[in-house]
Amino acid sequence: MSIHGRDFLTLKDFTPAEIRQILDFALEVKRRQKEGERYHPMAGKMMAMIFQKPSLRTRVSFETGMFQLGGAALYLGPSDIGLGKRETVEDIARVLSSQVDVIMARVFGHDIVEDLARYSDVPVINGLSDFTHPCQALADFQTILESGKRLKGIRLTYVGDGNNVANSLIFGGILLGMHVVTASPAGYQVTESVQAWARAKGKDSGGSLTVTESVEEAVTGADVLYTDVWASMGQEEESAKRSKVFQGYQINSKALALAREDAIVLHCLPAHYDDEITKEVVDSPNSRIFDQAENRLHAQKALIALVAGE
Repeated sequence: MSIHGRDFLTLKDFTPAEIRQILDFALEVKRRQKEGERYHPMAGKMMAMIFQKPSLRTRVSFETGMFQLGGAALYLGPSDIGLGKRETVEDIARVLSSQVDVIMARVFGHDIVEDLARYSDVPVINGLSDFTHPCQALADFQTILESGKRLKGIRLTYVGDGNNVANSLIFGGILLGMHVVTASPAGYQVTESVQAWARAKGKDSGGSLTVTESVEEAVTGADVLYTDVWASMGQEEESAKRSKVFQGYQINSKALALAREDAIVLHCLPAHYDDEITKEVVDSPNSRIFDQAENRLHAQKALIALVAGE
């Protein structure tokens, strides 16, 4: 199968076999890199990187990834473009796609990546939107595979805000046959539309979604424990309120003890220690958080090569 020329906006747009194709190739790309093999499918090619939101991992992994693939990446920050203010998204997509080979965008509204894809003549990769974070999920699933676990049938527990990361874990996890459990306070759970999608798709894949307010219920017997910050970028004004609402929604030694003995712990970073996760757990033998961060590089390299490489 080929996903060459495809946009990568959400994992919902891909079949389970296509997602596994990306993941299997990510493992291969990582092996090649570690063994010092040169692999340059993007030789002479350019990626435009649009950033409405700053990021350590997203910028470094995409820019480094393009370099290692033989190409180059151009950083375009908020002041460089004025996305939707100085120029329309349509005009930006048409101009960029006439001069580069692939576009990555890290934005607020998901409609922006959809509009970029609609008007671009080259593949558009969603580096993050408020709705979904599919590149992060690829790195997450790669890390789970590297820990020696299968994907189908495992219990993946997410504790925290029902945000873009939670959505991506659900989209990919359900398609791959996982049993995804989310523990979030009332009013902060994943939307009903996401839950309805999971129920419908789970009938075919064997996956399932459980949504609960109970951290104890969610973490018990988990193969994977996952969390994210209580207040994401753009929600700074809600930080004080969220700090009160999310008290107890934490991956700590007590939560880890309720999971399976060989459970792994994941966090997409940056972490706020002693809020959503304790430093003790981050430094524990169960943690794969920094392997997960590294895998952003390898998963995205595989994705770029498959959608835009020679």
